[in-house]
Amino acid sequence: MSEYSIADNFNQYFKIKFADSKTLRQEAFKIRYGVYSDELGWEPANDSKMESDECDDYSFHCILEHKRTGVYAGCIRLVIPPANNPNLKLPFEENCLDSAIPGAIDTQTLPRGGFGEISRLAVLADFRRREKEKNTPFVLNNINPETVFSEVERRNFPNIAMGLYLSGLALAEICNHVGIMVMMEPRLNRRLQRFGLPFEQIGEETDYHGRRAMFYLSREKFHVQLTQPIAELYQIIYKDLKEQIFFIPYTNLADK
Repeated sequence: MSEYSIADNFNQYFKIKFADSKTLRQEAFKIRYGVYSDELGWEPANDSKMESDECDDYSFHCILEHKRTGVYAGCIRLVIPPANNPNLKLPFEENCLDSAIPGAIDTQTLPRGGFGEISRLAVLADFRRREKEKNTPFVLNNINPETVFSEVERRNFPNIAMGLYLSGLALAEICNHVGIMVMMEPRLNRRLQRFGLPFEQIGEETDYHGRRAMFYLSREKFHVQLTQPIAELYQIIYKDLKEQIFFIPYTNLADK
């Protein structure tokens, strides 16, 4: 890897963890509450200070740890509709199916259990703010981000969301999925395209916490077009997750 690469710097300060326990999943729910309830007001307040929904029961979750402090900075999940219960749906199918573009990928034709939707990406505000912003930050485990994070660490903060997206992609590859979906703003898709993630738009723009649309990426395009710096970061994240996960990947029995 090149000196001072995005991958080297990200790996120095952050680690993606597979949330394979109730305790770690609850850390993800706390992050989501901090962003979706406290900060954005998209979800109602509750006494547990955790944000969760029914899709969490059939999702794989990742959280991002800031190595030096042990603070969890962000999270993401991959919702996987189980093969043994066709009534359980993706968030897209539950909330925005009427926006699907006729003739595009139809989720009903994909093998249940063999694809998923990246969902609930959240990064706490302390890991998004620039040093000179004056808004009152969240306090993370009694850590004041104005003093605890160095300028070098802050320069890596913009890579956090990309690292989380790549962890969702790595989960899908490890699971041997046929494709992956994500509901996002078209401008974010244009940015991901520049990094080598050629998502195909399969839904019309709709008002879903802002103007968003559904996009799909097939397995053969998961990472072959990634730019070199992002490909290096992906390989680190994939290797980290591969070492943490123990399960039988999806197999399409019809292909046997």
